[in-house]
Parts: sequence; C-alpha cells; structure tokens
Amino acid sequence: MAIKRVAGLFLLGISGIALAQTTAPKAKYGAWGVDYTSMDKSVKPGDDFFRYAEGTWLRDAPIAPDKSRAGYNYDMPDDAEAEVRKMVDDAGASPADPKMRRVTDFYHAYMDQAGIEARGNAAIRPYLTRINNVKNTSELVALMAEPGYAAPVNIGISPDAKNPTQYTVDAGQARLGLGSRDYYLLPDAKYVAFRAAYRAYIMKVMGLAGVTDPAAQASRADAIIALETRLAKSQWTPEARRDPVKTYNPMTRAQLAALAPQFEWTPVLAKIGLGKMPTVIVAEPSAVADAGKAITDTPLAVWKDWMTLRFITSHAQFLPKAFDDAQFDFYGRTLQGVQAQPDRWKRGVRLLNDDLGEAVGELYAQKHWTADTERQMTELLGDLRAAYKEKIENAAWMDETTRKEALIKLAAFDPRIGHPVKYIDYSNLTVSPTDPLANAMAADDFGWKLELSRLGKPVDRALWDMNVQEVNAYYNPLTNQVTFPAAILQPPFFDPNADPAVNYGETGATIGHEMGHGFDDEGRQFDATGKLRDWWTKESADRYTAHAQKLVEQFNGYEPIPGVHIKGELTLGENLGDLGGLEAAYAAYRRYVARHGEPAVIDGYTGDQRFFIAYAQSWQGKAREGALRAQLLSNPHSPEEYRVNGIVRNMDAWYAAFGVKPGDKLYLAPADRVHVW
Repeated sequence: MAIKRVAGLFLLGISGIALAQTTAPKAKYGAWGVDYTSMDKSVKPGDDFFRYAEGTWLRDAPIAPDKSRAGYNYDMPDDAEAEVRKMVDDAGASPADPKMRRVTDFYHAYMDQAGIEARGNAAIRPYLTRINNVKNTSELVALMAEPGYAAPVNIGISPDAKNPTQYTVDAGQARLGLGSRDYYLLPDAKYVAFRAAYRAYIMKVMGLAGVTDPAAQASRADAIIALETRLAKSQWTPEARRDPVKTYNPMTRAQLAALAPQFEWTPVLAKIGLGKMPTVIVAEPSAVADAGKAITDTPLAVWKDWMTLRFITSHAQFLPKAFDDAQFDFYGRTLQGVQAQPDRWKRGVRLLNDDLGEAVGELYAQKHWTADTERQMTELLGDLRAAYKEKIENAAWMDETTRKEALIKLAAFDPRIGHPVKYIDYSNLTVSPTDPLANAMAADDFGWKLELSRLGKPVDRALWDMNVQEVNAYYNPLTNQVTFPAAILQPPFFDPNADPAVNYGETGATIGHEMGHGFDDEGRQFDATGKLRDWWTKESADRYTAHAQKLVEQFNGYEPIPGVHIKGELTLGENLGDLGGLEAAYAAYRRYVARHGEPAVIDGYTGDQRFFIAYAQSWQGKAREGALRAQLLSNPHSPEEYRVNGIVRNMDAWYAAFGVKPGDKLYLAPADRVHVW
C-alpha cells in the first residue's frame, strides 16, 4: 500500500488574476490590460467568443517542443521557474545558509548528468534487489507500504471529512501505469495503439533492468498489462470518485480484514506508524477488495515485475539517460505528444518545487510579494464576498433554511493570499550532494514522517497545499479556505495598472470560481466548518440538482476530439465554479461601477465588453491531442475553449454586451440558459 501525500481538493485548472485600480497608467498587455494582437475581430462574438478574443493567437502561436500545451496558464510558470533557477545560481555551490545549502545540494545532485551516467545502474540496484528478494505476499505488501514503492492501494493522512478538526487515515485505489482506466478498457484503435506502445515500453524497461531475452520481456510485459487491466476494471470512474458521501467509508481493523485480508492491515499499518489508528476511511471499497484478491490471485513474480516497472518509471529521471529517454518517449512523446524533453534545469527546478517546495517558496515570497499587492487583493476579495452575499440572499431556488446556512458558510470563508504564515521545516531532511535518487527517496520518507507527526493533533489550518511559486489557486472544502499563491499574482493575471473591467473579469472570475466551489455539486455537501454534512433542505437540493443537470447536458454535447466528448458529470463542479464565479465577478464589477460611475468607452469597447474579453483571454490556451485526450478522460476541468464559450453563452449580460441574437452559433434561448445564482 503506497503512501499517498494528500493535496488540496478542487484544484483550479489555472485562471487569471489582476486587480482593480481607479487609474490605469500603463498595463503590461495592451492599453488597458488585454492583448489586441491575440484577437480575431473577423469572428463574430456570438458565433465563437473564444476565437474572437484570441483567435489570432490560436492560429499563430506554437506549442513549445517540450510542452503539451501553450497559453498564459502554461507559459507563465516559465517565469517563476526562471526566478527559482536564478535564486539557486546566485547562491553558489556552497552557500553558508543551511536552508539554502539543502536546496542547492538537491538541485546540483540532479544536474550532475555526467556523474549519474558514470554510476550506471549502481544507484538503483539496491532498490531493485529489495523487490527481487521478496519471498511471499507478506513481504510484498510490507514493501508496498514503504515510501517510494508502488502499490495498488494508496494510504494517506488528511482531515476527517466528518470531523475536519482532526486528522485521519484514508485508503483507496492507486493510479495505474497508464493513468486513466479508460486507456485499458476502451476498444477504439487509438487506445489499442496506446496499449501496444505501453507493452513496448515495458519490454524496454525489462531490458534495462537486466532481462535480456526478448521472449521473456514480452511475456512479462503481457502479464503486467493483464494485471493492470484487471485492476482497471474494478476501479471507480472519475465521476464516481467525486461523490464525497460514497467515498467516505470508515472501517475498523476487523472490517478492513474482511474487505481485503490480503493486505495484512494490522502489521502493515503498524510498520508505517499507524498502529494506533483504530479506523481507516476507505474511498473505493470494491476496488480495494479486488486489489486485495489480485495480491493472491496473481503470481508473486508478476507483482515483483510490476513493482520493478513502477519504480523505474517513477525514478527514471535520476538514472542514466537510457532510462530517462525510455520514460519520456512513452509518457511524454507517445501519450502526450510532447516533442522534446524540457531542459534539465527546468526539470531540476520542478523537482525542487515538488520535494523542497516551501523552502523555495519562502525565498520566492521575500522577492515577489509586497504589502501593496496584499492590500489590493484583500479589497477585491471583499467585493467578491459582498457579491456572493447578495447572490445568496436573492437565489430563487434556495429556501430560507438553506439560505441561512449558506450565508454562515460564506461568512466563514478563509481566504489566504501570497504565502503561508509559517513554512515547513526541512532540517530533518538529509540531502546528498551527489545522489539524486537517494534524495528523492529521502524526500518521500520525510514527507510521510511529516504527515505522521500531525496525527493526534488538531488540523493545522495554516498549512498550504500549494507552493508560493506555483501559478495556480485552489479551494479546500475540508477547511473552507481559498488560496492564491504569490506566483499567480502577476501580469497578465495580476496587473495593478489594468482597467477595472479587466481586473474584475480576470481576478474576480478566479476568486469567484474558488469561492463557488463551496457551493458546487460536491463542495456544497460540506458545511461552514468543513464537515461533510447535508445542510440543504430537500427542496433546495432538488431544485439545485435539476438546474445543474442542464449544465451537465450542455457539456456532454461538446466534442473537442472527434469521438471524445467532455464528460458533463465529471466536469460539473469546475463548470459550476466557472459559471457561478463569472456571475459573481460580474455582480462585483457592477458594484464597482455603482460606486465609481459608468466607465468610458475605450477603443470602442464598453466596460462590460472589456470585462468579458478579459475573461476570455485569461483562458488563452491550446493543447496537443494526446494531452487533450488525457484531460477529457479523467480531468475534472473542461478544455479552455469550453470554459469560455460554454460559460458565457449562459450569461444574459454577455448577450446584452455583444448584441448576441438568435441565429448566432452560441445563442441559447433564455429558458435554456443555466444560472447558478
């Protein structure tokens, strides 16, 4: 049972942030905050608003060879990564500060490709030997439980959804080698080809691990794929895993033993420091039960091959070039369509962000966060809170009992901006200046021990689930917190000199999206304290659900790749966040206008038009087909095009702003439009 690090829930697929100002000296993009050169004004807004706002960019902008996507949301992290690299380079090879020395040693060990190549397979040999020396299923599940090794079931520590002030242990199905279960099960030729390529990749890995006979490589690859296909058949779909009630199944040791005795829960949990925990929350019981059966139904040799494959795949970047290239050729080139490996320094920075993220973030915040930024963000958050309050007070589908609880939850929202008030202490993480694989394993062990140290203590609400240097934002229903790291608060997502309409269309929509997760189909099941509790009356819930189903049906109809539709149920929470967030952001903008007066027309665009154009440009993005396919199969976020066109067509204010009429391709009759609020 591999150890899982639990991240924040409902991660936003990255949106735009900028801030409101009453003056606009010089915005970074264009005269007032958007890029005219990205627009295609030959496109009628009511036919395709996404391409109207950024059609020229969509046509002309390339996707970098080392990326699967392009756009503000995917290119902007380059700047943050370059800043981190500069901090490491400026520190030199042997900084006196032990915090910085830990960071530089970690980075330089990874960057020493010549040393990695010279050591050959020596670094990985002890780990593969441990796998090879497993003699029975008891030893197998015990090794699976250790940090750094793969297992068909994950174990983690997180706040208890029914008692969110305390931590609990959770377990559930683990990610398979191909990621989404659909890659194993769909019969289309495209997926048959992916499975064939996966087989070839496994054979390659077997060869690198010392299996030289091609027939043996092939038979072992077939056995691994058969095992993972079996597991895929019993795993829950991404849609089913979104249900917080069905995935909350507390089990005692006796119940765990009855569910999946093969995992030998009592000795295994004791080994990894969880011996005193009386219960475990099982997310997908049927998948865990079948994984347990597979432990004894599948020959031990196949499991050992599977663990070898997964260990090499997970750690290929720390090994000689042959391992690294094989991993990239399949996972990057074949599955995602990426043409070239990212530069080594970029991968080194990303590794730092993964394993020493808060040590780097503390340094980043010192240079990239100001009191003025914090002041402006606080002001804008206040506007959104006021807009949501007004929306809730006037929601026709919400009865008074539910409305009262909703207002309590809104008042309890805890927004965090910029950086944590305290950072993780990495002083117990020993870093080698020469062995990057040992560092990766040490980081896994450190992370698990850090989680263990929190058991038995109240949930620490000061913890962040995202790095300061990360271009993203999120809402966590278990703490009722919205979080906006410093790295996202820069142009084009944060520009104090942008037109207020732009700022509200970008920043407001982002904040509104995150706050809206507290009231989407999943987040609404948690109350103001973060507790999983049904605080809705049946009447309000029925009206809300019927309303949301219309949005499901709309998005089910979108087909970004021929034969591959958006999954309306899977993406419902994010689509509700987008629509409800944009509604709230527009209401917040109109509050601003009421205070300051109707804005002037700029370059022929009204304030409302600028608001919606800015929103559309904040979702600038394009993807390679492989990356888009993977997103459609298992990601809860809709592709960017539909986060624009699929959202604005439901907003009455957008119709009025651009004169959208029947006959326009995006037109929906008023009765068919979905309004979250």
